[in-house]
Amino acid sequence: MNEKIKGILEELKSLTLVEAAELVSEMEKVFGIDTSVSISASVGSTPMVTTTPSVEIVEEKTQFDVFLQTVPADKKIAILKIVRNVTGFGLKESKDIVDNVPKVLKEGLSKEEAETIKKDVEAAGGTVTLK
Repeated sequence: MNEKIKGILEELKSLTLVEAAELVSEMEKVFGIDTSVSISASVGSTPMVTTTPSVEIVEEKTQFDVFLQTVPADKKIAILKIVRNVTGFGLKESKDIVDNVPKVLKEGLSKEEAETIKKDVEAAGGTVTLK
């Protein structure tokens, strides 16, 4: 057995029950493991103890689509100006988006760009969702 492992085992043997419980709790948090124990019958009378790690990998989204959800009637002109600036469309195309919500304003944006557009539209009185 490796000397490093022997040293760790000796340190573990010296822990109090409270310290051991705290160690297990921290290991669950740091390594994302589930320390609940299941015991099953094995060869002879010696039980086999297993633990099941539960690691969940969550990928962070890097591209966002901006959807214009609602446009209050009294805020159409202000939101129309923002839609024209964001999309680069002409007046007719931008008016079609504002009049027929929910619609996609822009696709494949970075989080910062999408948040900026959302903030601008919401400041003008509209509602936006990011997907």
